[in-house]
Amino acid sequence: MELFCLGLNHRTAPVEVREKFAVGTPRLGQASADLVELAGAAEVVIVSTCNRTEYYLAAPDAGQALEILERRLLEREKLDGATSSHFYRKTKADAAVHLCRVVSGLDSMMLGETEIFGQVKQAYHAAHAAGTTGGILNRLFQRAFGVGKKVRTETSIQEGATSVGNVAVDLAEKIFGHLKDSQVMILGAGEMCRITAQSLVSRGARSIFVTNRSFDRAVELATEMGGTAVKFDDWEQVLEKVDVVISSTGAPHALILREHVEKVRRARKYRPLFFIDIAVPRDIHPAVAEIEEVYLYDIDKLEHLANEGRARRQLQIEHCDQIIRDELGKLNLPGLGG
Repeated sequence: MELFCLGLNHRTAPVEVREKFAVGTPRLGQASADLVELAGAAEVVIVSTCNRTEYYLAAPDAGQALEILERRLLEREKLDGATSSHFYRKTKADAAVHLCRVVSGLDSMMLGETEIFGQVKQAYHAAHAAGTTGGILNRLFQRAFGVGKKVRTETSIQEGATSVGNVAVDLAEKIFGHLKDSQVMILGAGEMCRITAQSLVSRGARSIFVTNRSFDRAVELATEMGGTAVKFDDWEQVLEKVDVVISSTGAPHALILREHVEKVRRARKYRPLFFIDIAVPRDIHPAVAEIEEVYLYDIDKLEHLANEGRARRQLQIEHCDQIIRDELGKLNLPGLGG
């Protein structure tokens, strides 16, 4: 038997492709059983989250099973061969290393995040209950969970943000103590705004207001975030109620001036207001930062902090990868052979 993994994630496929292959948690067990038939494999575990769907299988011939699985998945979803470009394919030891990196949070959008550990465990238990795991996947997944625990207890991989968006969210959390029930306004509907807003929501932000010159784009992002779209001419009214403003509009000049914030201070009862300006040219005039309860970070400040975090984190990643190599070296499975 040989181990292999076929998958796609947030780096290789857009959401409109990922959602085609997504499997809801209640269906993981049945989907694994279906895949045994579909791919002609002996063992199957399906991992499916908002950022990835991965198929871990053990079969007599990994290369042949990979080819059959990929073809039949595309046929089932009525997709053409071009979709294949979104898949990554890993066999034997490479598949085992990949699983350990996923469980350890090394392959996540937010490096070191812990939620994925529980999600993979849930996927494994569903497959095990459905009777689709055996000698190879049982031992591999149990070892991967041990690796994930060791990575988190022996390294600092979870500490320190490494992306501009994550740095901004960490700063916001320090300012407010926590982000539970905070309200956020997004000016612009680009990718950086979306990622930063997602991080805020994951930390407990309650309400998201999205405004954009193209109202259709605002509606699209607001729908994705479970928020409210606001006409671009009405954003000043929203400023009165929010705690965090993320801005990246592509405007040629500053949109938010000191006078805009001064106008709503009394109505806000002088509550802290955090601005994340990731636009170039800047959307928020530097003079806004002179207001006592206002915190303003532009792209240069955030990138500087992110770079510091990346340098620290790189040393931790190397430590994590060494732990994975050492632990897998103890696992004598025929399916991991070269």
